[in-house]
Amino acid sequence: MKDWKFWLGVLVSALFLWLALRGLHLEDLWGALEGARFIWLLPGIAVYFVAVWARAWRWHYLLRPLKAIPTRTMFPIVAIGYMGNNIYPARAGEILRAVVLKRREGVPVSASLATVIVERVFDGVVMLAFVFLNLPELAKLTGDSGFVGNIQNLAVWGAAAFVAALGGFLLAAMFPLRSEALAGWLIQRLLPQRLREKALGITSRFLGGLAALRSPREVLMVFATSAVIWLLETGKYWFVMHAFDFEVSFFALMLMNGIVNLATTIPSAPGYVGTFDAPGIAVLVAYGVPQALAAGYTLVLHVALWLPITALGAYYALKAGLRWGEVPTSEAEPQPTG
Repeated sequence: MKDWKFWLGVLVSALFLWLALRGLHLEDLWGALEGARFIWLLPGIAVYFVAVWARAWRWHYLLRPLKAIPTRTMFPIVAIGYMGNNIYPARAGEILRAVVLKRREGVPVSASLATVIVERVFDGVVMLAFVFLNLPELAKLTGDSGFVGNIQNLAVWGAAAFVAALGGFLLAAMFPLRSEALAGWLIQRLLPQRLREKALGITSRFLGGLAALRSPREVLMVFATSAVIWLLETGKYWFVMHAFDFEVSFFALMLMNGIVNLATTIPSAPGYVGTFDAPGIAVLVAYGVPQALAAGYTLVLHVALWLPITALGAYYALKAGLRWGEVPTSEAEPQPTG
């Protein structure tokens, strides 16, 4: 609560909520919620948990060069990570699941974090693919639809950033010795003596976490799994849509999924408050959905995405002995020997 970054995130969320709900009458929003058929949330939640299981399988696949861990073991850890992302700021859940994995399976945090970052890069590439598949529709996303500016330029710059990151990871994975030598050269020149040995050990373990990207077949498998994961999540959007009195195409929901998840990379309050809702409402308004209906759907979808996985992650966290006040954002690793 004393961290300025937390309050900056709260301010960003407040701004996005204002963008999302400005001009909206609460009685219209309540009317949209009152007429919703919430039974459609059940198949949506079921499909979403299948997507989470697929994420656990993908992480198991990326970790295989380090340690073979069954997907059923990975699933609770992934759920704990989601819970952490949803209730702590700055995506602390990503570090939390790496720490839990170290406690349970002995995988170094820096190595597993490398695989987590790779996951996020592939997720970003798939999200941008969803956006570019519907590029002509982006012309509709102007300030008139509740979202400031045109997102086309942002999508292009985002694509450049994610493709550059992916290319860097692929090169580091294919040329590990050269990458480690380059990192060592930089560490020796940029860091003080007391930090060099630890930094070299962390770098070595981090590069080891990229081993799954050394084969084109492995890269293709991770990309295909990422596409399946996000198509399943779009399936949840589709099921929840049937709870409300409007209909857009599956491709429109793919576009919405891509844009809202790219927007949630903007620092905000925990749970992506506002950064999820404002662009989601804007996409639907651009497709002709009334603002009250778009807002009701997006808010219900947000809760349906947040609550079940947070509750499941909290259950697994308590089962693993994690305390509510404990956010292990760092944990000591053994120093390299020899």
